[in-house]
Amino acid sequence: MGIWQRLLLFGGMSLPRGGRAPWSLRGIRALVFRRQLSGAEGENLRQRRTQIMSRGLPKQKPIEGVKQVIVVASGKGGVGKSTTAVNLALALAANDSSKTIGLLDADVYGPSVPKMMNLKGSPELSQNNQMRPLLNYGIACMSMGFLIEESAPVVWRGLMVMSAIEKLLRQVDWGQLDYLVVDMPPGTGDVQLSVSQNIPISGAVIVSTPQDIALMDAHKGAEMFRKVRVPVLGLIQNMSVFQCPKCKHKTHIFGADGAKKLAQTLDLDVLGDIPLHLSIREASDTGQPVVFSQPESDEARAYLRIAAEVVRRLPPPPE
Repeated sequence: MGIWQRLLLFGGMSLPRGGRAPWSLRGIRALVFRRQLSGAEGENLRQRRTQIMSRGLPKQKPIEGVKQVIVVASGKGGVGKSTTAVNLALALAANDSSKTIGLLDADVYGPSVPKMMNLKGSPELSQNNQMRPLLNYGIACMSMGFLIEESAPVVWRGLMVMSAIEKLLRQVDWGQLDYLVVDMPPGTGDVQLSVSQNIPISGAVIVSTPQDIALMDAHKGAEMFRKVRVPVLGLIQNMSVFQCPKCKHKTHIFGADGAKKLAQTLDLDVLGDIPLHLSIREASDTGQPVVFSQPESDEARAYLRIAAEVVRRLPPPPE
């Protein structure tokens, strides 16, 4: 059966009287004819594909002035990834005041670092025409949220998003940083691949709630980093338990120990548990993260312990 017969039988098309194909059918026929390359053209195309494939992954280039990059990722949104990234950056600085820390918000569509870090305004330009990060709580921050209106949606196609990520990676004057914490967007798409393949990453941290649905996507996220040869330092189990402020009864709203079971499956460790606590949400919404505003609280101490564990698992920084 020829292609036109299949289109007629299964595509719902019919020829008008006189045998002349309708414009839609003629358009399909022309498209097929254009795609039928000659033998020489087909061979050239195959050679071109072979050349592209032989190049492999793009060569990684370090971010100037940055010793180590730590990415905070999740398979899906709504699991507290950005809150974790912000408090992890602050905890790294609190654990060792001699270290300089940066925070890059790579979530182009939903940047939340400006609000959580209580930062507004546009970055200034350095003498070499690079953007200077905004500073608060001792952390140098860069986000797409500094470049657009707070309520303006980012309605961009993939190429524009990748261009923005490239600028955030290469056109920021970070100065000298010991650690750059990158708040990745949720999922395992183009942005994650671009960041992973273009800069050397010392380690990835996967954030998930104990809920089965979140763990399914966290599993995918961990496997993605392994495929692009990024070390996965471990999992953080967020919203692990809720304690009633009145009766002190503990409830595992999203399930118990789900991240621990996933960690066993992936041959990883759980870096720590973060409870579902009102103070964490309130502190983030007011732009005063709990590690900064309530450093003696149990919630802040949980982040401090996780930060110490992350540093312990990082490979030695390059000379």
